[in-house]
Formats: sequence, structure tokens, C-alpha cells
Amino acid sequence: MLNVPSQSFPGPSSQQRVASGGRSKVPLKQGRSLMDWIRLTKSGKDLTGLKGRLIEVTEEELKKHNKKDDCWICIRGFVYNVSPYMEYHPGGEDELMRAAGSDGTDLFDQVHRWVNYESMLKECLVGRMAMKPALPKDYHEEKKVLNGMLPQSQVTDTLAKESPSSPSYDWFQTDSLVTIVIYTKQKDINLDSVIVDHRDDSFRAETVIKDYSYLVHVALSHEIQEDFSVLVVENVGKIEIVLKKKENTSWKRLGHPQENHNSIIPKKDTGLFYRKCQLVSKEDVTHDTKLFCLMLPLSTHLQVPVGQHVYLKLPITGTEIVKPYTPVSHSLFSEFKEPVLPNNIYIYFLIKIYPAGFFTPELDHLQIGDYVSVSNPEGNFIISQLQELEDLFLLAAGTGFTPMVKVLNYALTNIPSLRKVKLMFFNKTEDDIIWRSQLEKLAFKDKRFEVEFVLSAPTSEWSGKQGYISPALLSEYLKRSSDASKVLICLCGPTPFTEQGVKMLHDLNFSKDEIHSFTA
Repeated sequence: MLNVPSQSFPGPSSQQRVASGGRSKVPLKQGRSLMDWIRLTKSGKDLTGLKGRLIEVTEEELKKHNKKDDCWICIRGFVYNVSPYMEYHPGGEDELMRAAGSDGTDLFDQVHRWVNYESMLKECLVGRMAMKPALPKDYHEEKKVLNGMLPQSQVTDTLAKESPSSPSYDWFQTDSLVTIVIYTKQKDINLDSVIVDHRDDSFRAETVIKDYSYLVHVALSHEIQEDFSVLVVENVGKIEIVLKKKENTSWKRLGHPQENHNSIIPKKDTGLFYRKCQLVSKEDVTHDTKLFCLMLPLSTHLQVPVGQHVYLKLPITGTEIVKPYTPVSHSLFSEFKEPVLPNNIYIYFLIKIYPAGFFTPELDHLQIGDYVSVSNPEGNFIISQLQELEDLFLLAAGTGFTPMVKVLNYALTNIPSLRKVKLMFFNKTEDDIIWRSQLEKLAFKDKRFEVEFVLSAPTSEWSGKQGYISPALLSEYLKRSSDASKVLICLCGPTPFTEQGVKMLHDLNFSKDEIHSFTA
């Protein structure tokens, strides 16, 4: 579906990957790059064919526009004429035509729901769908609350059909504090299960429960201080968010309900929520890769789960461009020296700078103190895959190493059953190897860990392994500690690397449950 990233995403040599479904790209004609599309949208040309008018579109009318030279697509209730965009779409015309003359929201979400299509296609907007969503009669009316607890009937019953109980919330206060309590009724809740943002008077807490999100979203009735604390009682699944009042007055109500307040909705339907984070440092790691450190605002609680990614968003030439990146630790040893702080405000990214790219040069040009928008986490890696694991194998190419960092740290520090962890790290040259000295030091300090560097274009002095991922390399490398040992193999790198790797692993008789690929 609609693809905001430039033609270089994922670039032929890009190895920054995240967990999502794979897809193919097609070569674009000369003059059909992302920058060319942005120029066209700013040229004043009528891209809708309606001479600036916005119309209401019925289902019957939408169905008529189903050809390449007359293609309308509906996304989240808005209809776009994507015919002018056909030749600029990196996924190809056929991909767009899958949704021609229909509602393409689900198809769009499957591929990259994070894309800011509103900005990208704003000059192609035809109008709204004529049908309007049915809302409860009291949706905009004042709701009766008892200390903030809304009637259980107002909680969407989607989760209740799949889970023994649905979450709820309540609140209480002292002279100086307001505590919001979320009862998830789940035992696997921890600090990275909840994301809290406070902006002006808007308070938003999203709790991730399996494949769903439970939202507490209100416009607070009184002002609070910027910082707050989040506590989790894991064995009962209770979350406490403690807010500090600006004035020691008694609140009669928590606030006014906002969009999706006190509701459970599928996580894929929540939309991405961004907050602005400040760049506090960037340092060279290799000749073309840097470690960026972003600081979360005091008014945000966000911890990215192991194996998940976020999206970074920057305004470039008047258009918001979004790219996915997997956060890493500050170093391979930082989490061994001291425990992770419960309210850690820093997020680190290892990012390769592509001089001819569209996004990374802009990111590299940011000055300390500038801001980058960071989304909520996404990804399908489940931490329970590591439980009772005995053998962990990591296959990484280039910056495909990034999701392995936290997986490696977590496994070595939290999985007592672990017998060995082996990383096979593919790069072009020695200069491309990220954190080589740290990896070698870790292998020396922890005998369970072993690293093998494989270079595709080494110098004559290189004495290590050479070549690309292959059945021969994998069969030599992937040795179980015992015939019945529990194994997990993680892969991340360019799409061909990952696809070939998964096929080779199946040929070596590893099961689907023993393989997790981070692919783009």
C-alpha cells in the first residue's frame, strides 16, 4: 500500500530492520523519487481532478474509480485519488491497485500503518466517505463517574470475548497527589506494558495487554506538575500512576473523557502516538554509524520492550518523514553494571548514515538540543520465547545487529537455563563491524557467549571467516548443546539476507517456532 519512505527504504545496502511483514520493491523511473513527489505536490497542479473541491464519496462512487488512471482509495474514512502517485510508489502500481476503488485501511495497516499518509497525500484528498461511524448517544455527553470509574458497559467488550476479564481504572487523591490505578487483571504486566503521556491538560495512558491496548485518556480537570511516577504490582497486574497536583485543592472529578477513553481496542487500530524527544548526544561508532541518544520529556513514561522498535519522525522539506529503528543499550556492558532504572529517560539508537539517503543525513545534521518525534513501540517479538532457553543463535548483517543488542543483554542476565549464545555477525569490511571490541570483551568475560565475524570484502590480512550466509556456514555454526535442547535463532539484516537465512534454516530442519526474523 501507500509508502511514505523514500526509494532508499529499505535501501539495497540498508541493514536497519524491524519486525514486520516482508514486501517487494520495484525500480522507479528516473524523476520518480520521494523528493520528486514532494515537488509535484507543491507545484500547484490539481492532483484530484476536482479543482480544489472536497466531496462526500459513497461506496458506489468509490467502486467506480478502480483503474490505474482513475484510482481512488479509502483510508480511515478519507478518500484519495492515488493515480498521480502510481509511478512514485516504491511498492509498485500493482500493490496500490489491490485496494483500488475500495477501503484499503486493513491492507495499508498490514504493510506500514506508521506511514504519515495524511501529509504525503494531502494534495490527493478527494473527501470523506459519506457513511459516518455510529457513536453511542452519550459519546459527547457528560458521563457519570464514581471517583473516575466509568460503568463497565462502556469498556469495549472485544477483549472480554478472548480473556477472562476486562481491565478497568479508578482514581483517588490526597492533598498533593492524584493516583490513577489501572486494574489489568493480567499477571504478565510490567513497566514496559504501560506508556504514559501528559501534554497540557491531556493525560493519556496506554496499557498493552497481549494484542490489545487499554486506554485511559482524559482532559484533566486541574493542572499537574510535569513529572510523575509509574509503579507496577506484577503479581496482580495493577498499575499505579502518581500525579503531583500544582495546587493543593480537592478534585471533584478526574477530568473529561477524550477519544477512546476507557476502551479496549486491537493494538493495530490504536494508531501511532508520538512525543518530541531531545537529542542529547551523538557519537561515532564506525566510519558511517553513530550512536544517538534521545531524552524523553519528563511528562512521558516509555520503555521499549526487548526486540521491539519505534518510529522516528522528522519534517523534511515540508513533509513529515518516518523511519523505523530498534533502540539499543548504551553499551553491551551498561546493563551488567547496574540495574535498569525504572524511569529511564534515555533511548539509544545505532544508526547508519547514508550520504545519498533522504532521512539519515537530516538526522545527522541535527544539533544537540534539537527534537525528534518518537512513536510508541511496535513489534512481534515476544520475550517469553527466551524463557527456559538453552541455546540462542543470533544471525546479524550490518545494522541488523541492533535488535540483537537487547536480546543478547536480556538473555545473558535473565535466563538461568541458558547454556550458550552465539552471534554470527556479517559485514563487508572490518571497519564496518559495530562494537567489535565490546563483543570480543563480552565473549572473554562470559564463557557462554561466542562471536564470529564474517566479512564479504576483507583485506588480505583478514584471517577470519569470509563470504555470505550459506548452508555450509550455518550447519557448522548452529550446533545444539544437546539433541533435545530448547533453541531460538534470531535473524536481522537486508531482506535477501533474512529470506535466504530463513529458508536455509528450514532446510536444516529447524522448526518455525525456533526461528524469529526481524524483517522489513
